[in-house]
Amino acid sequence: MLIESRQTRVLLDNGFSVRESNKRMALLGVDPESIDAILVTHEHSDHINGVGAFARKYNLTVYGTKGTLASPRLGELPASKVINSHKAFTIGDLELNPFPVPHDAKEPCQFVFNDGNRRLAILTDTGSSTSHIENQLSGCDALVLECNHDLDMLEDGDYPYSVKMRVAGDYGHLNNEQAATLLQSIDTSSLQHIVAAHISEKHNTQTLAQQTLSAALSCQQDWIAVADQQFGLDWRDVN
Repeated sequence: MLIESRQTRVLLDNGFSVRESNKRMALLGVDPESIDAILVTHEHSDHINGVGAFARKYNLTVYGTKGTLASPRLGELPASKVINSHKAFTIGDLELNPFPVPHDAKEPCQFVFNDGNRRLAILTDTGSSTSHIENQLSGCDALVLECNHDLDMLEDGDYPYSVKMRVAGDYGHLNNEQAATLLQSIDTSSLQHIVAAHISEKHNTQTLAQQTLSAALSCQQDWIAVADQQFGLDWRDVN
């Protein structure tokens, strides 16, 4: 995901090759040379596999917790900075507020981005919510929220039982209903955009995610945007 404010543009996670990353950026009119830094939420392959190569290609600093940056998947980095998941820091025009999440990684976190006027919150990998997570997301102007699976589809699917338990567990991923419950637990009065993300190709559908979130927000289903695995998401402006 790309986040920008004024003269600052950062990349959050990257599981793609440099070639695929550049292809997707070209669709958004983005020059890879314009990226200022890379942030990493955790060390799972779909979030980190492309980070090291991209950082080396464009000489970028990679930010992450100590546990995340210890991953051998990153390889040798041109520069890195260890962050504290309870302490805000800045990159250019952006203030970043990391927060820890219950997920089966070494030291995972997610982020709230703040430009002084607007707040964008991102929560893509957590097995359950916490009061701290809800405090961080409350009152945000835009939210990218995990809707990983439909519980019935997961239970009926062909994953081994142990994998099903891992996905649905407290340190796995949010299902549609959990995401909806979280929405009902936070202040959404300033919400301009919501994007359903990290949707399983096998155990969820975009329509199910949209239906569940729209019911929680009492809004039209088509107001819920979806980050598509193949096509991504167009730029969204937070006013």
